Amino acid sequence: MVQAKRNLFTIFLLMILLTTAAQAQFEEPEIIKVGADEVAKFESKFKTIKWTGQGFNPNSLDKMPAIEIRAHLQGAYGEPTRKIEDIVNSGTYRPGKAIQFEYWFIVDGEIPMMVLDMDGPFADGLVYVGASRYIDMMPQVKRTFTRLVTEAEPKEYTDYFYSPEDEQWYKVSYSNGVYKKEEIEKPSHLRLK
Repeated sequence: MVQAKRNLFTIFLLMILLTTAAQAQFEEPEIIKVGADEVAKFESKFKTIKWTGQGFNPNSLDKMPAIEIRAHLQGAYGEPTRKIEDIVNSGTYRPGKAIQFEYWFIVDGEIPMMVLDMDGPFADGLVYVGASRYIDMMPQVKRTFTRLVTEAEPKEYTDYFYSPEDEQWYKVSYSNGVYKKEEIEKPSHLRLK
């Protein structure tokens, strides 16, 4: 009788553990933006990560103009982790590697992810990279990320972008409900070496 109760208890305990594990697979990941003041810590923590773009399955966010996604990102996460100004000021700027913005994230406290706009305001979608060892989790991460970004109210922003193909600077903005990309001279606050 005692052995039967133990077996029943063991089966009951296993059922609870399996149910909890199954539910955990369907929980939404927690996506926390890395602030500009946390870049060095992020780079140090993830310096040996092998990055990949695989696993970020295409979805509705990839069909949205990048200039609009940026406004929704501003609403969901605030300022980017890095903008072109940050790269120019760090002394690592190369025209062929120009970006408009980068958002860096840590997913579930341990998974690094970056979302970048490499084509400025002229394309749809963004570029996603994450740690290759978590490739199986990226579809759910992107679904959650897409929902959070698209549900966020677009907020005003102003960025700069350099097109090496055209050798042209652009001021990119969203203000008063209007998206703009204007050709400009190199911004005076950017000191290229």
